[in-house]
Amino acid sequence: MTTETVTWLTQDAYDRLKAELDQLSGPGRQELARKIEAAREEGDLKENGGYHAAKEEQGKQEARIRQIDELLRHAKVGEAPANDGVVHPGNIVTVRFDDGDEERFLLGSREVSVGDLDVYSEKSPLGSAIVDKKPGDDAAYELPNGRKVKVTVVKVEPFPG
Repeated sequence: MTTETVTWLTQDAYDRLKAELDQLSGPGRQELARKIEAAREEGDLKENGGYHAAKEEQGKQEARIRQIDELLRHAKVGEAPANDGVVHPGNIVTVRFDDGDEERFLLGSREVSVGDLDVYSEKSPLGSAIVDKKPGDDAAYELPNGRKVKVTVVKVEPFPG
């Protein structure tokens, strides 16, 4: 698997996501089906706000089920990346911006709960720019407004999980 398809998760994050998936795809689906059926029995579906709200909720739930399922299928669980000094998903990375500010964050899935440590996806502009870089390497990425940002990788450390 390449780093583009692998999502690194702690065992705790994997277990939490698996429990959420089980809830949404089992009891959650049944609960929504009951809501939709109850709203349908109220009559005219064109003007039935409860029915439309339940159908919208169902769409969001199904999207979340697909998102979690995809994430878990490509998850690498419990294995910290190699401590080789190279930026990989699952590492804590410190970068320095052009203005001298430094930021320390976990590169990985936003589904990993890490307290007050920010999490950046390896697919984000910053994340994809620094993957496979080492301390001292420069990288650049583009912001949504078109502005280019340069960063220098300062430190790469394994995430203790």
